[in-house]
Amino acid sequence: MMILQPVSHHNLIVIPARMQATRLPGKPLADIAGTPMIVHVWRRAVAANAGDVIVATDSGEIADAVTAAGGKAIMTRTDHASGSDRVFEAVTKADPGQRAGIIVNLQGDLPTLDPDLVTRCLAPLSDPEVDIATLTAVITEPEERTNPNVVKVVGTPIADDRLRALYFTRASAPSGDGPLYHHIGIYAYRRASLERFVSLPPSPLEKREKLEQLRALEAGMRIDVAIVDTVPLGVDTPADLERARSLIAT
Repeated sequence: MMILQPVSHHNLIVIPARMQATRLPGKPLADIAGTPMIVHVWRRAVAANAGDVIVATDSGEIADAVTAAGGKAIMTRTDHASGSDRVFEAVTKADPGQRAGIIVNLQGDLPTLDPDLVTRCLAPLSDPEVDIATLTAVITEPEERTNPNVVKVVGTPIADDRLRALYFTRASAPSGDGPLYHHIGIYAYRRASLERFVSLPPSPLEKREKLEQLRALEAGMRIDVAIVDTVPLGVDTPADLERARSLIAT
């Protein structure tokens, strides 16, 4: 296994990956056009050219697949409650000197990710008042408006392409005329904000909605959201996997 070298950029992109996915066990190693899914995600993160990229995992198989492709992997504990906790452990191991001031938490199940989305996610952190940045896109499919698996961002516009998040929900919100926004689960944290976030206990609304980002809002942290025009395919089911294979094959 490759020995992790110290990071050299201001930003550190961390891809948490584990084998025990409920709906698609072993999905980081699922074959897509002859390459494990986690390697596709790693390559697209590297293509963003936005900082060093590491995969944080509790699986030697995943680590071996990443390092065989030329990537960097770091082993983490098996008992983490969330991907954010796994990311923070990896950051403390990969960058003990705290040279990386911004941390991107990039899901490991986005094999068709447009690398530009990583850069777009970082943009709101140019405002020093923002603790966490993330992404959203306007919902265009009517069925997504009521689908509880499509998380919505409720926010107030602060620019043509940006919202300040007020709430995240699985319900159809807000009511009334106007767009609804599909949250895209990529996050960029200031390092201190990530450290604070993982130190907080799960919050009441987080537990009710099963949305981790509500913990930050309930603690008074500011989340700004960049509006983009594409939603990456998240692979959660066998059907999603077949769609990803079809998209990458074309």
